[in-house]
Amino acid sequence: MRLKVLIVDDEALARARLRTLLGDCTAPSASVEAEAANATQAVEWLQRNQADVALIDIHMPGADGLTLARNLRALPNPPAVVFVTAYAEHAVHAFELEAVDYLTKPVRLERLQATLQKVERLMQSGRGLEPDLPEEVLIIQERGRTERVPLAQVLYLKAELKYITVRTAAKSYILEGSLSELEEKYQTRFMRIHRNALIARRAVRALEKYNDPQEGEGWAVRLDGISELLFVSRRQLAAVREVMSN
Repeated sequence: MRLKVLIVDDEALARARLRTLLGDCTAPSASVEAEAANATQAVEWLQRNQADVALIDIHMPGADGLTLARNLRALPNPPAVVFVTAYAEHAVHAFELEAVDYLTKPVRLERLQATLQKVERLMQSGRGLEPDLPEEVLIIQERGRTERVPLAQVLYLKAELKYITVRTAAKSYILEGSLSELEEKYQTRFMRIHRNALIARRAVRALEKYNDPQEGEGWAVRLDGISELLFVSRRQLAAVREVMSN
């Protein structure tokens, strides 16, 4: 497969660098169909032409790359969006805009090739160029790393001090945010069992008698994939039993 690429960057040297790297990509290969120095030029070109993927800088005069990505959604056949920027702090916003990938400058050939392979897989899978929906993942920022954790892997969300522990069968993550907002957004997937905890409805395995050091005697749920027990408040006990019976 040969991917059609649009490069959007206000710096001519940056565009030239990407053009050279794309010329060295082989699996898949890529052809640079056009270059744009700003968002306006990019939209005008895409209204008349098509590209498989747009490599977009974030910081540009006028509308920035994030705004451009939002505007591209209105096109009949928008390209896959890959952000290429020197500013790693924009990664969360990039993934929220359904970007296929996020490359930091200076871009390495191996990393660019891996990104093109992502685009190729999306095209071949029959899903077009649409990556995982943003509401189906949690964006975790930890020690300078940004990671997308699929919501389907999350077993529970627990508020602790100023952070939320996100627990999967394999690992725990730390997330900044509001437990109430997560409950409202993902209420079909998660249910509240306590003032400080949400659990994945699909993961409930057992309801057991339990003596909690802080709450006293009561009930706790056991989830698939982990040995940890989570205390259920009296207020939420009936709801948990209903899930168990379905």
